[in-house]
Amino acid sequence: NNLSHALMLKEGVEAHVLPTMDRIIDEIKKMATLNAEIPMLSRTHGQPASPTTVGKELANVAYRLERQRNQVASTEFLGKINGAVGNYNAHLVAYPQADWESIARDFVTSFGLDFNPYTTQIEPHDYIAELFSAMGRFNTILLDFDRDIWSYISLGYFKQRTVAGEVGSSTMPHKVNPIDFENSEGNLGVANALAEHLGSKLPVSRWQRDLTDSTVLRNMGLVFGYSMLAYTSVLQGIGKLEVNEAAIAADIDNAWEVLAEPVQTIMRKCGVEEPYEKLKAFTRGQAVTKEMMVQFAEQLEIPQEEKRKLLELEPRTYLGNATQQASKI
Repeated sequence: NNLSHALMLKEGVEAHVLPTMDRIIDEIKKMATLNAEIPMLSRTHGQPASPTTVGKELANVAYRLERQRNQVASTEFLGKINGAVGNYNAHLVAYPQADWESIARDFVTSFGLDFNPYTTQIEPHDYIAELFSAMGRFNTILLDFDRDIWSYISLGYFKQRTVAGEVGSSTMPHKVNPIDFENSEGNLGVANALAEHLGSKLPVSRWQRDLTDSTVLRNMGLVFGYSMLAYTSVLQGIGKLEVNEAAIAADIDNAWEVLAEPVQTIMRKCGVEEPYEKLKAFTRGQAVTKEMMVQFAEQLEIPQEEKRKLLELEPRTYLGNATQQASKI
């Protein structure tokens, strides 16, 4: 039955998993390019950090997902038909002149599978472990995306389009809960728990074969099923998202402390002593305003061109090449 397993997995991946992965990646890429120029406050350790754009953060996810999608697509689906312990023992007794390895190779590859010439009684399932490992990595990145979008919805960065007849809360009718991303996260967790066990168990079989793989193999479809449920949910969630530019702008326009980074960088460039320490004393833990940053920049003894550069800088313009990166994803 190793050939039937390989054929089922191959069809599941090519006809269902990969096309759905591609839809998710394409939808996130579309959002990235559409919102490439919208400035957004980054958060590292939950605290305000150097600005980015909405599109750049989405582009990060799309790039990560695409790498793992390609790992899934590169899976070899292996098969064997070489006797009780992989040596063609009975075959060669019956027909010793036949080139059994060539016959087996031709038979296996006729199904569109790859031939595994070295096995015991069973095809050792390494390729199944590789497949579920790659799917698990894709799922983990998608789970990370689910949590980030959930958090951005909580911050008000995204709004969700309402669906007629949908219940947001059993007791609070005003709510529009991020249930699609929550459902996706939950199902990805189940899928990955199963994938991790199958990936670590299936390549292990005592001597030339034990039966422990047989009962485990019956659960391969569950990895696909829970993954597909999660993929469907996240696509539904993405389809409801609307960027709340006003909320994002209000946040970044009130975060002048993030300009401490470019200011100390220019100070260091111009040879000012202890730039980091001076900015740290000036900004750390304080509600820094535009006026305070202007005042600090004005008193710096640096060339006028560099000072002008700092005075013209705003949190929403301190973006590096985030817009360009998002646009070319």
